[in-house]
Amino acid sequence: MADGSDALLARTVSSIGDIDRNTWNAFAAPQDQPYNPFVAHEFLNALETSGSVGPETGWAPMHLVLEEHGDITGIAPLYAKGHSQGEYVFDHHWADAYERAGGRYYPKLVCAAPFTPVPGPRLLAKTDATKSRLALALRQATQQMGASSLHVNFTTDDDQAALTGAGFLQRMGEQFHWFNRDYQNFEDFLERLSSRKRKAIRRERRDACADDVIIRRLHGTDIEERHWDAFWIFYQDTGARKWGQPYLTREFFRLIANSMPERLLMIVAERNNQPIAAALNFIGGDTLYGRYWGCTEDVPFLHFEICYHQAIDYAIAHGLSRVEAGAQGQHKIARGYEPVPTWSAHWIPDDSFRSAISNYLEAERAQTGMEIRALRDYMPFKKDKRKG
Repeated sequence: MADGSDALLARTVSSIGDIDRNTWNAFAAPQDQPYNPFVAHEFLNALETSGSVGPETGWAPMHLVLEEHGDITGIAPLYAKGHSQGEYVFDHHWADAYERAGGRYYPKLVCAAPFTPVPGPRLLAKTDATKSRLALALRQATQQMGASSLHVNFTTDDDQAALTGAGFLQRMGEQFHWFNRDYQNFEDFLERLSSRKRKAIRRERRDACADDVIIRRLHGTDIEERHWDAFWIFYQDTGARKWGQPYLTREFFRLIANSMPERLLMIVAERNNQPIAAALNFIGGDTLYGRYWGCTEDVPFLHFEICYHQAIDYAIAHGLSRVEAGAQGQHKIARGYEPVPTWSAHWIPDDSFRSAISNYLEAERAQTGMEIRALRDYMPFKKDKRKG
């Protein structure tokens, strides 16, 4: 792919291993931006090397690399998809409609962090102008492949602006994030809540740790092999119930434990020194990301304690500005998590199909926006009784 001159070239590579780690990370994690672990070379390489991502799983890597005068100036993590699983931006009904009309929806292209419903950079570039060129190059890749569509999931505001400027359709989603409003400790956070909600959380924390349950926070190299073995059992159980089978392999967790230990926080519940539940978190530059959870015992409120309360407690103690605890879950509101919009961008080459999707997304954005505003009325914080 080229723009008609030798100065600008867009090409694809079939493995992130074909791109130097330091080069990739220079665009994925610039010094002036908060670190996002899910576009780091280490994370995406672990997905590929472990077999969690690859053509045989329906995620064929074809990362887009933009070069100007022979130097890499931008990158986009890109995959050819043979299905719509593991994306968390749901388009199954789009596929059904397109194929009922006689089209072929798969393969499609997805620019995202696989299996990771976390907003973050997708157009990995240092200038807005290069982001815009990457957006146009993504369109060109879709056309050349003959794909039905291209989906850029969980974008940042900067990326969304570049994609919208290139003609991509906007889609709004909804998640629940916790924000650190300069809390001194967990009790300070609780004092900002209504009395009823404050008492409920204290009761949850107390009951979760009854019957000799002990909660431990383990960083990177403190996570022993026995913890990873137990966590793998927990993850398999959760994955089997949610998706039919887990997306990630055991090897993936071994690889990230070795390549990015400083970014890992495992919160483990033990009884008699035996793990019974755990949650794996990734530590970003200003955010704690809750990702995977599982258990072998059904202890009341233990899920809330490990996944939500402990995450908030950790974020306050370490000066992080927010906690993102994954997709969906209106139950998070009662625990101080706020409804927020998330965004994705979609390029549909077929004019008629694009028009239909555009109309659908316009109505969906209005509905999602109304829901977010309505859910804010259920936030557990004390009401501001001041007038004016």
